[in-house]
Amino acid sequence: MDAVYLLNSVWIALGAVLVIFMQGGFILLEAGSTRMKNAGHIAGKTIFTFGLASLVFWAVGYGFIFGEKGNFFVGMTDFFYSGIEEEGSGYSTAAFFMFQLAFAGIALTIAFGGFAERAKLSVYLIFSLLFSALVYPVVAHWIWGGGWLAEHGKQDFAGSTVVHLTGAMAAFAATILLKPRIGKYNGDGTVNPIHGHNQVFTALGVLILWIGWFGFNAGSTLGVADGFFGFVALNTNMAAAAGAVSALMVSWAVQGKADIPTMLNGALAGLVAITASCAFVETWAAVVIGLIAGVAVFYSIKFFERMKVDDPIYALSVHGVAGIWGTLSTGLFAAPELATVGLPGLFYGGGFTQLGVQAMGVAVSGAYAFAVSFIVLRGMKIILKGLRVTEEEELIGLDLSEHGSYGYPEAFTDKDQKIAN
Repeated sequence: MDAVYLLNSVWIALGAVLVIFMQGGFILLEAGSTRMKNAGHIAGKTIFTFGLASLVFWAVGYGFIFGEKGNFFVGMTDFFYSGIEEEGSGYSTAAFFMFQLAFAGIALTIAFGGFAERAKLSVYLIFSLLFSALVYPVVAHWIWGGGWLAEHGKQDFAGSTVVHLTGAMAAFAATILLKPRIGKYNGDGTVNPIHGHNQVFTALGVLILWIGWFGFNAGSTLGVADGFFGFVALNTNMAAAAGAVSALMVSWAVQGKADIPTMLNGALAGLVAITASCAFVETWAAVVIGLIAGVAVFYSIKFFERMKVDDPIYALSVHGVAGIWGTLSTGLFAAPELATVGLPGLFYGGGFTQLGVQAMGVAVSGAYAFAVSFIVLRGMKIILKGLRVTEEEELIGLDLSEHGSYGYPEAFTDKDQKIAN
């Protein structure tokens, strides 16, 4: 067992830890961006559903993505993963399994942004199982597991499509079927802002996600020998920084106020966008990608609100729109010396070929994730006699209605206790 094998294995294991810790960032982001009466529920369901996703990934998810004897659609071996190390690999395959498991958990958490503040706990349970088995692994196999998009040279280094767009399309299906939260829209269609209860939580959540993203992107190099992970980390950071700045500036210019939630979403949009291209583009291009993502997320949020799509955590804009832009950006900016997958981008004389492959990957992956998620949720709506809690339960909050306790106990009154019981 040589030093390179050990260093690579440690690096991948560290990446897995950082990506799993991103769940903590999502807890703070999602709880802070919603109302106090749902904070405990949001925190708890995140841990619960990550546990479910882990079990499903161990049983079938990993095999569907990376299993051999499969086909263009899914793999067909390595179910109930044993953890036995494979000979000839340059790193621990068990560490690689944990790294990939962490990604599956993030995709599911992104999807649940579209469920926030109104879905039954039973919906989270069942959808976790089906999404983790039928949706995420299929798209991941197409692009990362040797499936048909990989054969076409689809560029998605760390998952703008595989993780972020897939999760966002599931969230989109949920927002359509669940419909807007009570009080979000007036009878004339005008929007009532439903502010999150803690911007400090939201900001800290974004910072944790920003740090975790170095495991997400730089960890995807799967090795340390050539030091390339440092370049990937640099591109990741610069795109996030550019996204935060451009989103703040555009909100300030358009609205007359520098909006903090917009700035935080801009940072995340920059991170999502660079996830596909972080290993394929030069640093100046990473800055451009982040700048455009920050502006795009501002206008995207406004657009979906006008369309009466109630997306409490802005999964469609931050992970969907930015994920699409990030995936397409490699078809523009992929540098010849960095394009280890596929072809150089349009701006480097590569023509429209790679951009076409990227667009095809976005269209097919997004359509599949949306269609399967919609069918699954529609079936659940019939079987469970609704996806949504009752009006009374939504008004008192999911902390009480689903769990019988409050995320902030000091605000828990005797009247609340009677309702919960």
